[in-house]
Amino acid sequence: MSTLTTPTLTVSPLTPANTASDHRNAGLAVMTTLRNYSIDTVFGIPGTHNLELYRHLAPLGIRPVTSRHEQGAGYAADGWSQQTGLPGVVITTSGPGLLNALSAAGTAYCESRPLLLLSPGPALGDEFADRGTLHETKDSTGAAGAIVEWSLRVSSAEEAVEAVHRAFALFRGTRPRPVHIEIPLDVLEGLAEPSEALLAARPAPAPQPADDDAVAMAARLLAGAERPAVLAGGGSLPGRGALLELVERLGAPVVTTLNGKGALPESHPLSLGSDIRLPGAQALCNEADVLLMVGSKLGEAELWGGEVAPQGTVIRVDILERQMDTNVTADVRLVGHSAAVLPQLAEAVAALRPEAAEPRDLSALRAELKDGARAMAPQLAALACEIQAAVPADTVIAGDSSQITYFGTSTFIPQDAPHSFLYTPAYATLGYGLPAAIGAKVGAPERPVVAVVGDGALMFAVQELATAVEQGLDLVVICVDNGGYAEIKQNEADRGIPAVGVELHQPDWPALATAFGGHGVTVSSAAEVRPAVAQAVAAGGVRLVHVPLRVFSQD
Repeated sequence: MSTLTTPTLTVSPLTPANTASDHRNAGLAVMTTLRNYSIDTVFGIPGTHNLELYRHLAPLGIRPVTSRHEQGAGYAADGWSQQTGLPGVVITTSGPGLLNALSAAGTAYCESRPLLLLSPGPALGDEFADRGTLHETKDSTGAAGAIVEWSLRVSSAEEAVEAVHRAFALFRGTRPRPVHIEIPLDVLEGLAEPSEALLAARPAPAPQPADDDAVAMAARLLAGAERPAVLAGGGSLPGRGALLELVERLGAPVVTTLNGKGALPESHPLSLGSDIRLPGAQALCNEADVLLMVGSKLGEAELWGGEVAPQGTVIRVDILERQMDTNVTADVRLVGHSAAVLPQLAEAVAALRPEAAEPRDLSALRAELKDGARAMAPQLAALACEIQAAVPADTVIAGDSSQITYFGTSTFIPQDAPHSFLYTPAYATLGYGLPAAIGAKVGAPERPVVAVVGDGALMFAVQELATAVEQGLDLVVICVDNGGYAEIKQNEADRGIPAVGVELHQPDWPALATAFGGHGVTVSSAAEVRPAVAQAVAAGGVRLVHVPLRVFSQD
């Protein structure tokens, strides 16, 4: 996630223009603090217990986006966050509303995304009362705390505001992960008059640099390497400008994880895309005499049974010391924020190697990777190529844990800008793609946004089509229909299990889109895909293109 550098503003909660004097409560204090951190959009669903948070949105100039399920609110907040560089904010009601959002919180934790959950809770003294109150839950804070980085139940408006500051310090200074703040009902609704100074946004910390001696050692190794290579994860994105300078000087190829997609523009001759799961990309890393790993834990979910076990020296850049031995052991440890460490490293290498190295010719390896990806799922590869040809170059592509995503769009729709491919490669959830696309379009209305999801995945969040229509968005949804849960059907077959629970009834997809207030069309041949998608993007509004995958077997 990019460093949060958006200019802040100061909003006084004490003026009549903002609120009536009898509504100066903790809800106002919290929302004012968020507005001072430049948060102008929140996601969630109004409920009986959270209305004193919603009361203050319009006076503060904060846009509410009402999802049709709190899980969708969390995923939409993530899509918005990736476009704006600000943490997503979700307001839930107590009990079920918060618990509904915890899948999104789990996603944000696994993928290292900044997300702030706000919820009301039982009044002070009513904890664990077990008397049948509305939305009563044994321990909401404890439930959230088991999922997020930290969950805090506050006891005053001032403590709630301090918790917001603490959340932003986490988001901007270290590995971003979700947090939860529970505000007891009596605190939320009670009179609160915190000082303007307390509500003001606090300066972002300077990105943490690495130890100078470690940087010097890493620079010597890289400058002297014959076969350097770079593996870039999501943590590399804040330092992508220096990463470009560094790899061009070294002539080093770059392969990224899916969260790191766009760390180096994928049109660049040194880019091998985000295909670390493919054997050719893993071999590149393993055979390098010096491998620079930046901002990635390189989990098994990214490797698909393969292995990155470098034979050469490993240099790791990570904000957390404890990540230095996760999955791949570092020989040289550059602990710090990539926004500071990569410029340090680029400068040190430039001093040792004034002339840029001759870039390696990667055309054969690039073709090998594409051929390998295409061989795994030829129909999906062909469909992704048709989509890529139909959409503008700056399109944000959102996907689910659908075959069309991990066999298709991840490889065959290259991205030059970070945060242009919205996905959850480690948590691998269904129901993410459509709401994430909605949030992305709200956050970046000037960019085309297309959700490309499987039919099974779309049904996890199909109700959010109503959200997209209600918000007046121009959004294209491509429903890739393979008849159900095709990946799990194949898993069953591999184990000798007859197909069970995986062949799904299909609705009339165009009619469903129309019922929600959008427009829909079904293609009847592979040749129709490109013009149908291009027309949907150009037409505006909420558009669904239904693509039965079988049409790629007919042509």
